[in-house]
Amino acid sequence: QVDVRAMVQLFGYVDVTDSGFIAAVLSIAFNPLFWNVVARWEHKTRALSRVFGSPHAACYSLAAVIMMLNCVRSHCFTEAMKSQPKLESLECHWVYYSGLVILALGTLLVVSSFLALGFTGTFLGDYFGILMEAKVTSFPFSVLDNPMYWGSTAVYLGWALM
Repeated sequence: QVDVRAMVQLFGYVDVTDSGFIAAVLSIAFNPLFWNVVARWEHKTRALSRVFGSPHAACYSLAAVIMMLNCVRSHCFTEAMKSQPKLESLECHWVYYSGLVILALGTLLVVSSFLALGFTGTFLGDYFGILMEAKVTSFPFSVLDNPMYWGSTAVYLGWALM
């Protein structure tokens, strides 16, 4: 038997019927699905590289689309957070500052990952045939296996707490 009391209590604080919440969930799910499908399609067909004239131009174009989708996702997330009920117990300075610290750590992971991987390493260049010389093992990859994902998650958690 499963005790669902915690989930029932949680749903008392989340309005899953709110259009902003639905838009945020859809954008959060859509983004990685989109870029993985497009990158795998490119890897199999090289269609984008042919259309854009080179793998680099195609990779940079997909990166631009990914960045725009991330702006939409961030906007949807922010709007959903504004419209959702708030836990009164989280309305205090220490939660706000904890959120700020978590957001800062997440930003450190994301930015350092980007700097370690470079632009094409970050934006799926390997699917376009743009390979790195060697596996990246410097910080933050020396600390975590997927620092970009963990960093992004921390950014959104910190943002939510703030």
